[in-house]
Amino acid sequence: MHEFTTPPLTSAPPVGGLADAVFEHALDNPTHAALGRKDESGQWRDVTSAEFRDEVLALAKGLLARGIRFGDRIAIMSRTRYEWTLFDFALWTIGAQVVPVYPTSSAEQCFWMLYDAEVTAAIVEHEDHAMTIATVIDRLPRLRELWQLDSGCVQELYDAGAYLDDEVVHRHRQAVTPESVATIIYTSGTTGRPKGCVLSHGNLMYEADTVIRRWEPVFHSKKGDEASTLLFLPLAHVFGRMVEVATIRGGVRLGHQPQLHAAALLPDLQAFRPTFILAVPYIFEKVFNSARRKAEKEGRDGAFEKAVDVAVKYADAVEAKAWGTGPGPSAGLRMQHQLFDKLVYSKVRAAMGGRIRNAMSGGSAMDRRLGLFFAGAGVQIYEGYGLTESSAAATANPPERTRYGTVGLPIPGVTVHIADDGEVWLHGGNVFQGYLNNQKATDGTLHDGWLATGDLGALDEDGYLTITGRKKEILVTSGGKSVSPGVLEERVREHPLVNQCIVVGNDRPYIAALVTLDQEAVEHWLQMRGKPRLSPAQLVRDADLETEVRRAVVAANTLVSQAESIRTFRILAQPFTEEHGLLTPSLKLKRKAIEKAYASEVEALYQA
Repeated sequence: MHEFTTPPLTSAPPVGGLADAVFEHALDNPTHAALGRKDESGQWRDVTSAEFRDEVLALAKGLLARGIRFGDRIAIMSRTRYEWTLFDFALWTIGAQVVPVYPTSSAEQCFWMLYDAEVTAAIVEHEDHAMTIATVIDRLPRLRELWQLDSGCVQELYDAGAYLDDEVVHRHRQAVTPESVATIIYTSGTTGRPKGCVLSHGNLMYEADTVIRRWEPVFHSKKGDEASTLLFLPLAHVFGRMVEVATIRGGVRLGHQPQLHAAALLPDLQAFRPTFILAVPYIFEKVFNSARRKAEKEGRDGAFEKAVDVAVKYADAVEAKAWGTGPGPSAGLRMQHQLFDKLVYSKVRAAMGGRIRNAMSGGSAMDRRLGLFFAGAGVQIYEGYGLTESSAAATANPPERTRYGTVGLPIPGVTVHIADDGEVWLHGGNVFQGYLNNQKATDGTLHDGWLATGDLGALDEDGYLTITGRKKEILVTSGGKSVSPGVLEERVREHPLVNQCIVVGNDRPYIAALVTLDQEAVEHWLQMRGKPRLSPAQLVRDADLETEVRRAVVAANTLVSQAESIRTFRILAQPFTEEHGLLTPSLKLKRKAIEKAYASEVEALYQA
C-alpha cells in the first residue's frame, strides 16, 4: 500500500486562537481543577479554571504594559514547569509568538535562535540561563527585555499591568485567528543550524482537538474519573507542547515535572497519580529496567523473567484475537497472568502512580516486545509518530486496535503517502507553514501542501505505518550494500547494560558499532556478580561485560542479512551527551559529530 487516509472527525475548521479555551473553560466550569501545582512545602494543590484564567489575564496585562505587542516574538528558555504554560497562554492571548529554547542550549545556539527569530524579549528560568544569553546579548540588538522566573518576574509583570482594563487584553485576543502564528519551534538539528518551524494557532488546535476527540477514552484510568497527566517531556519540544495545549483545551488536569530522571520523576508520579502519561520510549525502558533490577536484588529474577514472558504472550494473544487471527489467551495463560498481576504487574503500575492504565509514546521507535510487556502488565501504550513540522503526532495506534511494533494509522484528517524511494509524505491540517527565513529549505520539504518527512517507512494492508529509517542515515558500505542503522541500534540498546549504540560503516568494508553503557545497570550487574567496582577504563576491558554486549550484537544481527550485520564493536568509557555536542536535546544521535569525536576508535574498528 502506498497511501492511506483517515477521514477527519469534523469538517468545521478551528476558529479563534489557542487562548480562547482558557477563558471559555473558566466561564463554563470555573471550579474545575485545570492544573496541579506544587506549593512551597512540595505538596500538590489544584489550580481551578477560574484561577488559571485570572493569572493568564493578569500576566497578559503585564506583558502589554511592558511593551509586548501583537506579532512580537518572545523566547522561553526553561525546564518544564507551571510558569511556562502560564506564559504560553498569556502570550497567545495577546497574539505574541513564542520561541521555545531548550534549557541546555549553548550560548551560540541561543544566539542563532533569538537572532533568526528577531526575538524582542526572553523569559529564562534562572541565573545560569540569564548569563548564557548575556554573553551574546550585544549581538541581539532587538532584544530589549530579559525576565527571570526564579527572580519573581511573574509577580513583577502582574504589578506592571494592574492598571490596565481587561478589555484591552480581550481586544488583542479577538484579533487572533487560526492563521496567526503561535510558535516558532527550532528543530534540534542532527546536522547544520536548526531551522525555525512556523506553526499556527490552527495547526496546534487541529492537532490537539483531533487527539482529544479520538483518544479521549484513554485519558482515564476507569470510566467517569477525572483525567489528569503529569507532563515531564520538555516544553521546548513539539511533543511536550502538544500535550500542554491538548490538556488545557481538553479539560485534563495538568501537572509539570522538570526533571526527567527516575529519582525525581517516580516520586512525583506516585504523589500526583496521573490517569495517563505521554512519554518517549526511554521512560518506559527505565521503568522496566528499574523493576527488573529490583527483582534481581530481591532474588526474584527468575520469577520476574517468567512474568515478563507471560505478559508478552498474554498481550500477543489479545492482539491476535482483536485482529481475528487467534482465539485469545488460553485458560492456563489467563491463570498465570492473574497470578503475576498480584506479584509483579501491580508493582510496575504502582511505580507509575497506581492509576495509569494507558500511555502514549512518541519521539522514537518502541520495541514491540516492550509494548507487549506493558500491555500485559495492564498499561496499554499507544505508539505514534510525528515531527515538529506536523505539530507532533501524524499517526498513532487507535484505542480499539493496537498493532504493536507499528506507529499506527494516520490521525483523523491526515494522509500518509509512501513515495517511490520509500520516503514518508504527510498531508493534513497539522502540517506547518514553512521554515522561518528559509525559503530554500521550505521548498525542499513542502510540496503543494505535502510534507516530505525525510523518514523511510511502509504501510501495511490495513494502513498502519512502520518507520524503517532516515533517508540521510542510510549507510552504504564500500561493497555497495545499503544499511539502515536504526534497526540494529535499537536491538543492541534493548540489552539492559547498553545505554547507546551507533552503527558505522559508510564507505567501509563492513558494518561496525560503538556502544556506551548504562552506568546504573552496570553497577547493579557488578554487585549481583560479586565483582568490585571498576573504573570506566577497566570496565571497557572486562571480558564478562564484553561477552554481555556481544550477546546484544548477536541478537541484533539476527534481524539482518550477513552483509548488513555488525562484524565488530567497541565499548566506550563515556556516554554520548548533549553537553559534548553529541546528542540533540531530544536525545537523538548526532552521527557526524560522534564519528568525528571518536575518529580514532572508529578507525581501530577497521584495522585488521
